Amino acid sequence: MDYVGHVIRPPSEAYSMIIQVTVGCSHNMCTFCGTYKDLDTRFRIKDWDTVKKDIDEASSYRHRFRRAFLADGDVLILPTEDILRIMHYIKQKNPHMENINMYGNAKAILRKSPEDLRAIRDAGLGVLYQGIESGNEEVLRRIKKGAFPKHMKEAAAKVIGAGIKLSQTVLLGIGGTELSAEHARDTGKLLGEMSPDFASALTVMILPNTQLFQEYKSGKFVLPDKFGLLGELRTIIKNMNVTRKCYFTSNHASNYLPIRANLPEEQGAVLRLIEQVISTKDESILKPEHMRAL
Repeated sequence: MDYVGHVIRPPSEAYSMIIQVTVGCSHNMCTFCGTYKDLDTRFRIKDWDTVKKDIDEASSYRHRFRRAFLADGDVLILPTEDILRIMHYIKQKNPHMENINMYGNAKAILRKSPEDLRAIRDAGLGVLYQGIESGNEEVLRRIKKGAFPKHMKEAAAKVIGAGIKLSQTVLLGIGGTELSAEHARDTGKLLGEMSPDFASALTVMILPNTQLFQEYKSGKFVLPDKFGLLGELRTIIKNMNVTRKCYFTSNHASNYLPIRANLPEEQGAVLRLIEQVISTKDESILKPEHMRAL
């Protein structure tokens, strides 16, 4: 397989056929993300012959894939006809393929027409993954996300309106101690307004090759402690007044307290659990630090 650099995927795509369609990230400015900072090449789209060869190779494996994931970070930014060509070929080579998933940032989503999104859905798109990180405008500005809540809401409505399942991730701690309360409150509200099918909370990991690491070293950015992070998780869920069923998780390796909950039905039970952990300060319930090494 012609994998270049760090090929990333959501945890739920662990057993999918991974086809790298783009190298790097077209934005690549987020202060917390070090995934593509060390690449020797700028963002580029792989040529069809290379992608086709990888699909052929992956399709020849004895394992019968039922899901595929198109990497890297923003495949949706490709012209629609190119995405459809790739998806149709994967299905042609793998008749049992159930769905093909990918990342899509707000910019890429908003560039697509409703007709484009429906065509991609009809070609087999099962889940579109979107990292929103925060619902607070100042936090988004500081981390150089490249999109604000109004763009994210518009993009979410467009995806859901096209009949595509939407999975969104947010980052605990990304506002630092300074904006912790505002970050958690506004993130929960935004998730509630968008009401994705799936939502996940990860904890920000401060990586040495990022701008955030420099801010951390200088004292400009202070990460909340583990109970501060749990307080953010509680506030996010408390403010998630979803209008559709949403499966919420915080079971990523970076998190201290794994949670899986169907919202809104289990909102109260989850909040009581988090409150119990915070009030008792019982660290035995939390994931040990060495198990968070990523």
